[in-house]
Amino acid sequence: MIFISILILIVAIALPSFNKQLSSIMITRISAIIFIYSGALAFNALYIQSIGSGIGIYSGLFHVTIISQLLDAFLLILAALILTAWPLITSSYYNKVINLTNLFTDGSSPSPSPRSAAVKEGGLEKNLSTKEVSSSLSTSKKYNYIGLYTPRTEYCLIVLFTGLGSSLLISSSDLLSLYLSIELQSFGLYILATIYRDYESATASGLKYFLLGALSSCFILLGAGLIYTFTGLTNFESIYSLISVSYTMSILSGVSLGVIFIFIGFLFKVAAAPFHSWSPDVYDETPTQVTLWLTIIPKISILVLLLELQSGLSINQFSFINISEYSDILSQLNISTNIFDVTYNTSYVLKMLLLISSLFSLVIGTIVGLAQTRIKRLLAYSTISHIGFILLALAINTEQSIDSFLFYIIQYSITNLNIFLIILALGFIIHKDGIKIYSNSNNIYFFDFDIRYLVDIKGQFLANPLLSLSLGICLFSMAGKTKNMPICLWF
Repeated sequence: MIFISILILIVAIALPSFNKQLSSIMITRISAIIFIYSGALAFNALYIQSIGSGIGIYSGLFHVTIISQLLDAFLLILAALILTAWPLITSSYYNKVINLTNLFTDGSSPSPSPRSAAVKEGGLEKNLSTKEVSSSLSTSKKYNYIGLYTPRTEYCLIVLFTGLGSSLLISSSDLLSLYLSIELQSFGLYILATIYRDYESATASGLKYFLLGALSSCFILLGAGLIYTFTGLTNFESIYSLISVSYTMSILSGVSLGVIFIFIGFLFKVAAAPFHSWSPDVYDETPTQVTLWLTIIPKISILVLLLELQSGLSINQFSFINISEYSDILSQLNISTNIFDVTYNTSYVLKMLLLISSLFSLVIGTIVGLAQTRIKRLLAYSTISHIGFILLALAINTEQSIDSFLFYIIQYSITNLNIFLIILALGFIIHKDGIKIYSNSNNIYFFDFDIRYLVDIKGQFLANPLLSLSLGICLFSMAGKTKNMPICLWF
């Protein structure tokens, strides 16, 4: 459904007769409707009787189960809600920008218009008078109305491509579909991260995200190549079957090493420590809607895939066998007991990898987050901390931990969605009568809506008690999840 809709939108945008009638905000609302309808179709597929044990589609490239369909429907509904939250910019905001520009450049005094603005020069923000801003604007080469425009149609298509990649990644059942889905998702995210393409720090953070994302894709591709080299297979079910009956040490060690590389690559993608360095910079330099997308949609699909790999490979299947009891039988079959040692060691290494990453994520996300003054950087470190709890449940890999894993993802996604939507609403209210100007040596950037600093929401409880109370409840929910985390299962 999403793929067909993307093709239709591409054709509609390419035709001049349709393009003139389609505004960017209309494309955004159409994209949200596409996600809602696709989620409804995914939920309706649960009534298919044979889906209980799973259905292989496209020659086994994807495997559809009840769990994958439920999470797919949940992901698509969240994507629709995020797109619906994109601001509808009216002509009054554009007129306000034009009046502000005329005031600062020509000395005219349109009414009403602000007499001062917050100007950011060299990474520092300060309040300047009309005269000071006018002198700054007079030396500028161009004006970039960033933050005051509705999303371009190209960005809506990129969001659809990213949503399609996330939806496919949840049901991936082959190394080829895995890599194509993760790249379809990631390349769209790289572009969304640089949506402020004329803003230097935003471009720098987006480039950092692209380089580290490309490095993580190399790890994933290397792991997939190792698995194919040692097994000659790409389908997950076939690889699982081969591991369960194979007693060749080279095959087991090669598959295990490939799985470890794949996990390392995906830990980059979900911003788990110590592979998290790109996350705070990218989250802080993107619009709040894009930050909301980055914190929820890609992580759900990747974490569900990691659960599939962790549960399906069953590389710890021999860890509870007393090898000494079967040594005579194994010697008669010319099977070395070293194979079981390799299997057990690989299971131990993968479990320790997840536990160490979980520990680093919990420590870094909690301690470093205390020193943040920017609200989106604070939420970025909060996301890193929560990824630590999720990886902890994934490392334990028991029936109870898997239930906690799925419940935590759903609860975290809904709470995170509420927090960012409340921040958006507060931004609309706070900046409804004023416009922020961010300046560098060559360009002037007009921003509004986004709340960048924690101090910006100071005193909002008296002005907006309902939104402030809702934000406080959501923040307490994010902080209080530690009591009900899968960490209790570890003990």
